Amino acid sequence: MNNPSLDLASLLCSRLCHDMLSPVGALTNGLELLADEKDPEMRQRCFELLEQSARISADKLKFFRLAFGAAGGFGDMVPVSEARALVDALVGNNERITVNWALVSDALPKPGVKTLLNFALIGIDALVRGGTLEIGAEVRDGASEIVVRASGARIAFDADIGRALDGSLPAGELSSRTAPAAMIHQLAESLGGGLQFAVTEEALTMGAVLPAA
Repeated sequence: MNNPSLDLASLLCSRLCHDMLSPVGALTNGLELLADEKDPEMRQRCFELLEQSARISADKLKFFRLAFGAAGGFGDMVPVSEARALVDALVGNNERITVNWALVSDALPKPGVKTLLNFALIGIDALVRGGTLEIGAEVRDGASEIVVRASGARIAFDADIGRALDGSLPAGELSSRTAPAAMIHQLAESLGGGLQFAVTEEALTMGAVLPAA
């Protein structure tokens, strides 16, 4: 018997594992190199690579803990500075992507922060050739309003992600790539809110209005 909630959770776990594989694998390789390396200069280089991989791993875990998980519960207000730090860390090692922020409110409800982070994740994935990620958020009349725009050369946007965002992708066709979009669609729907998106060859724009729970 299929359980849609369990299937979605499994796919989100798969996405997390996929994104963690590279930095964790780099840690393993670095330790193996360090065990065999005798040259002091090369050993120092190994330590630097290990430090970088450990930092990337920690940054991704912190991001996914809030973007996918229930860190702190679902009823809390979250400082937007925390969301900003998570996104900035996630793109910190990608010199081809610039992030611009327009944050009016000091804090957002947890559903708004989760939506912002997952919009940012989708936007980063779309900028395979680099570009600019613009993120804006505020609370107006008790509702969280979020907009994320990814602009760059030849935006890479899977049509199935769009279908997951608008709720038209059947549950049986979900994948680890589309699961984050499906999750925030379900979140918005549960609050009586909605998501929108528009895509061209040079820009992907996503927006959300989420009434207070």
